[in-house]
Amino acid sequence: MAVNLKGRHFLTLMDFSPLEIRYLLDLAHDLKAKKRAGIKTNMLEGKNIVLLFEKTSTRTRCAFEVGAKDEGAGVTFLDSKSSQMGKKETIADTAKVLGRMFDGIEYRGFDQAVVEELAANAGVPVWNGLTDVDHSTQILADMLTMEEHIAKPLNKCKVVFVGDVRNNMAYAWMYGCAKMGTTFVAYGPKELCEQVDADVLKRANAVAAETGAKIIVSSDAADLKGADVIYTDIWASMGEEDQIPERVRLLTPFKVTTELMAKTENPDCLFMHCLPAFHNFDTTMAKQQMELGYDIREVTEEVFSSKNSVVFDEAENRMHTIKAVMVATIG
Repeated sequence: MAVNLKGRHFLTLMDFSPLEIRYLLDLAHDLKAKKRAGIKTNMLEGKNIVLLFEKTSTRTRCAFEVGAKDEGAGVTFLDSKSSQMGKKETIADTAKVLGRMFDGIEYRGFDQAVVEELAANAGVPVWNGLTDVDHSTQILADMLTMEEHIAKPLNKCKVVFVGDVRNNMAYAWMYGCAKMGTTFVAYGPKELCEQVDADVLKRANAVAAETGAKIIVSSDAADLKGADVIYTDIWASMGEEDQIPERVRLLTPFKVTTELMAKTENPDCLFMHCLPAFHNFDTTMAKQQMELGYDIREVTEEVFSSKNSVVFDEAENRMHTIKAVMVATIG
């Protein structure tokens, strides 16, 4: 069965079939191999894309810019200070203007409704670079990384997300694993497990029933056993300093340590992280919080720098999978 994604938005993996996700992953594998071989394909020659950033980023911006330029596209970057979107101009009006100038629009910000409104009005493909409830481009990169390091298909793998099981990465993983038939465990404090969005869980389980995936929300360490991937995320971002004392109290027992990794009983279990990560005290925020008495490291240096850690492979793969999304939808 042929797959044609031209003209499609990329807002969430829930909008794509397992076959379509498989196509994007295969395309990313191919584009990565060609880049490493020095083969120029220029599949976006003559195209122009715009990046709308309400939330800062290193990997997402660089991945879109380098990926687009690799394939011959022009790139315009607009942050919240250089765009009137939502301030002097409605989101719908902004989308209509940009859709007449660009072939694709990326949005990275807060509310999922914003990226959906852009998509409803732009007339060109819109891509989700991150919202408060989803991070679909990250999951594609993570799955590509898994396939490079794990010698079995995704539907035979088990991914355990450790920490704040209510965040956008946990939800994005639920969607991705549900689609690809992968076992997923959201492992965190009981108090947070009880706060997992019921609608997200319902939607993921409905898909899982069709693909054979298992979606588990647990505070039981026994569910770490057999994991192929231990995944975590930071406990608090810039601007959330007021939440740090409570986050540290709740999540310190779920810090990824060598002891936690050992509970998987899988010596080849990968450690993965979307980055940035607090794994030492060499960053301003980690150092300042430690001086206040709060250790905000979600993973130890020993695990982060271990042979099982593939975090920088993931970071590189953001570029290859984002390139695949752009090529597939506007190429």
